[in-house]
Amino acid sequence: MKTLIVEDDFTSRVLLQEILNQYGSVHIAVNGREAVSAAKLAQEEGEPYDLICLDIMMPEMDGQEALRLIREQEEARGVFSTYGAKIIMTTALNDMRNILAAHHSLCDAYLFKPIDKAKLLEELGKMGLL
Repeated sequence: MKTLIVEDDFTSRVLLQEILNQYGSVHIAVNGREAVSAAKLAQEEGEPYDLICLDIMMPEMDGQEALRLIREQEEARGVFSTYGAKIIMTTALNDMRNILAAHHSLCDAYLFKPIDKAKLLEELGKMGLL
């Protein structure tokens, strides 16, 4: 499983990386702009990400915008959400507006911080990634 962790908080990044390293290669981006660029490059190289863990609150470009742009990039290449990267929004924001916006932009799951390893692995199992 090829994973992109998009997180500006060092501790959250390390936690996700430690959990996901055992399942395949893990790349890091620290903001939404880097995430969009990394996803585009991976798609162009023919090796797209299987999983993207995407924080919502980040500098330069937030996760909601990055999610929308990543899905647009996939669609432009003829890859629609059910066949594209599985995207899990990771955030401390437990409000309905953000949850609905993320699902409207076609995220696959929404997990609250601090990330619970068991819940993360459960979601990965539901998505067929484990």
